[in-house]
Amino acid sequence: MTFDFDTPLNRVGSDSQKWQKYAGRDILPMWVADMDFRSSPAIIDALQRRVAHGIFGYARPVASTIDAVVDAFARRYGWAIDPAWLVWLPGLVGGLNLTAQALTAPGDEVLTLTPVYPPFMSAPKNSGRVSVPVPFALHTTAARWEIDWVALERSVTPRTKLFFLCNPHNPLARVWRRDELTQLAEFCARHDLILCSDEIHCDLILDPALPHIPSASLSSELAQRTITLMAPSKTYNIPGLGTSLAIIPDATLRARFVRAAAGIVAEVTALGFTACEAAYRDSEPWRQALLAYLRGNRDHLLSFLQRELPAVRVEAPIEATYLAWLNVSALGLADPIAHFEEHGVGLSEGAYFGARRGDYVRLNFGCPRATLSEGLARMKRAAAAAR
Repeated sequence: MTFDFDTPLNRVGSDSQKWQKYAGRDILPMWVADMDFRSSPAIIDALQRRVAHGIFGYARPVASTIDAVVDAFARRYGWAIDPAWLVWLPGLVGGLNLTAQALTAPGDEVLTLTPVYPPFMSAPKNSGRVSVPVPFALHTTAARWEIDWVALERSVTPRTKLFFLCNPHNPLARVWRRDELTQLAEFCARHDLILCSDEIHCDLILDPALPHIPSASLSSELAQRTITLMAPSKTYNIPGLGTSLAIIPDATLRARFVRAAAGIVAEVTALGFTACEAAYRDSEPWRQALLAYLRGNRDHLLSFLQRELPAVRVEAPIEATYLAWLNVSALGLADPIAHFEEHGVGLSEGAYFGARRGDYVRLNFGCPRATLSEGLARMKRAAAAAR
């Protein structure tokens, strides 16, 4: 079976946040983590059948939906999940906020590694907690972003209660190895920290030699202090259907999490459950084709930068996701986002992720290759204009 990722789809004038941002302007949106591909045909077919049913009442997952999730995680990661551990959510950002509210008290501290997806830093603050960023270290010899364990240890205080991990990492596109996760597990145990592991990009590993290792799968001890957040949204391009889940093995943590959500967090919709089941049960051929296409886009991006745009650098391998963390500091731009927008390409501001303003931008290459090529050509013109 073949799938078409090359044909551009017109999203101008649609409900797309990604494209509405630049409505009426000749700017290619390459910012938010939303791919410009149709979802899996299996998901589209399942949704069409569900819509034809015609009744859209309050929904709960049926046994086949739960089985699809449990079976997929067992097959892909060797992780045996008890269905009782699942808590369904309409989005993972809400999951981060719920975790901070449910498992810490006002004034408590939440550690996270930066740069990182902005809600990791804002979620604790939203409920009067303290976000403590710990910068990554760039190992220039190994060309790899690494955890600065010394800085991490120094950041722990008696008020530190929770650790937010992004696995795989956004925006660094980093896949964590078993030894790193094991060291992190020991760190959390030693300081009696709850681990919240956001694994929304886990099915988007671009390096076939690097398996995704769910943090909670390392040991039963770590599982009892871990909340894992997952969703089919990024992989299958269905974030607008609002279907995510928290996996919480410990009954006490799960009860606190559910209690914090009561009366506040919306339920997952009937169409969301339908899409989730079709994603995990029927869409593996499409996912593999997507990964092959994204690898091609990644390689095209890296080749172009090396050949045509050496002032913009990718400092470490892009091991996962469809997001590239680009060092643009050599261009000397006070406002890189405004400068690139002036030349027709919309990127994400690195400062939002915790980087120094002017140093980094994030680029989404989850798009047809022709769109990526046009975006890179515009970036080249922008770089030339900066000199």
